[in-house]
Amino acid sequence: MSRHLDIDVAIIGGGLVGSSAALALRGMGFSVALLDKGFCGAQASGVNYGGVRRQGRPREQLPLSQRAHAIWPRLKERIGIDGEFLRSGHLKLARSEAEMAALEAYAEAVADQGLDLELVGHNGLRERFPWIDGSILGASLCAGDGHANPRLVSAAFASAARRAGAHVLENTPVTGLTRNGEGFALEAGEGIGLSARVVINSAGAWADRFATDFGEPVPLSRIYPSMIVTEPLAPVMTVNIGMEGGGIYARQVERGNVVVGGERGLPLDDPDFSRPRGAGALAIMNRTAEIFPALRHAQAIRFWSGTEAAMPDRNPVIGFSGTTPGLLHAFGFTGAGFQIAPGVGEVLAELVRDGRTPTPIDAFSITRFSRPPVPPENDDRTSHGSGAGPHPEPQSRGAST
Repeated sequence: MSRHLDIDVAIIGGGLVGSSAALALRGMGFSVALLDKGFCGAQASGVNYGGVRRQGRPREQLPLSQRAHAIWPRLKERIGIDGEFLRSGHLKLARSEAEMAALEAYAEAVADQGLDLELVGHNGLRERFPWIDGSILGASLCAGDGHANPRLVSAAFASAARRAGAHVLENTPVTGLTRNGEGFALEAGEGIGLSARVVINSAGAWADRFATDFGEPVPLSRIYPSMIVTEPLAPVMTVNIGMEGGGIYARQVERGNVVVGGERGLPLDDPDFSRPRGAGALAIMNRTAEIFPALRHAQAIRFWSGTEAAMPDRNPVIGFSGTTPGLLHAFGFTGAGFQIAPGVGEVLAELVRDGRTPTPIDAFSITRFSRPPVPPENDDRTSHGSGAGPHPEPQSRGAST
């Protein structure tokens, strides 16, 4: 090995989850290495739509989403930039009576979760949002939600972690990971070896490989969201837009460009990569022109796609391994990880330090997909569970921030 690092925590995957965990762990005094096979924030974390929304999430995600919600307004003090975060509100549109009924049912089901949803009828929609086509029946507004620039935010968390003292190793794929005594031995890049007492698997669409290596196969699949951005336009859209039942989402940034999504890209021969589909891009553009008449003559100037991990129940995997002490997982956000990722990073840091977190995460346990094997009495891979329990070494070396 040409280089060796002995650290407390190794994080595989430099997306927003891994980077925010690295930053939080450094604030607690842990030594950290953040490893990415490419550039930090270059995959799903940096190419997504940029919605910062709580509305529409499953109820079990809302405590975590609320935790992250408190972080977004404080981005500048945390990572040095505001990431173009704008608390614009998130307006979810209903095209039919059935969709409006679904919005009403959701609002009732999460009324105790602090989202402060406001149901808006057809007449109110026309009065307050005249730039939306009159065929839209109604909507649900979450005024505290918003949007941000993922290309800025994801890279900035990694940069902040580096400034805080984390070893940030880009273009450094993990080629070997084994349990070694009280910790783990990792091989990465060209001749880099690491010894870590804790490993966090936040490798996104590539995380299933590491889970499988420790006896925890998961039904992870890949999705390829596709986005379009228009030329700068005069201010039109005052809120971040979503649709009940899917089909389109759109937001306008301060410089005037409108970002629109709602279709899937096409994976290439190497499924790590994808490209937008011509038919899909055209479908998004036509749908946008139908719902937002002011955009009918807007020029699309850029198209892109990315690779994301999806789970069949649309909930992520977050928490301790069911087979291996000191191993934590955080992946599979199914296109909805951008908003909650800073909260996930804090939760992971608490799990490392304390072995538990006050934020409910039991619904995200990796053990929900299979019953873990019962290890022999002399096997050191005793389960720590997915939420609370005895914390793995090391202990915190400094004050928590």
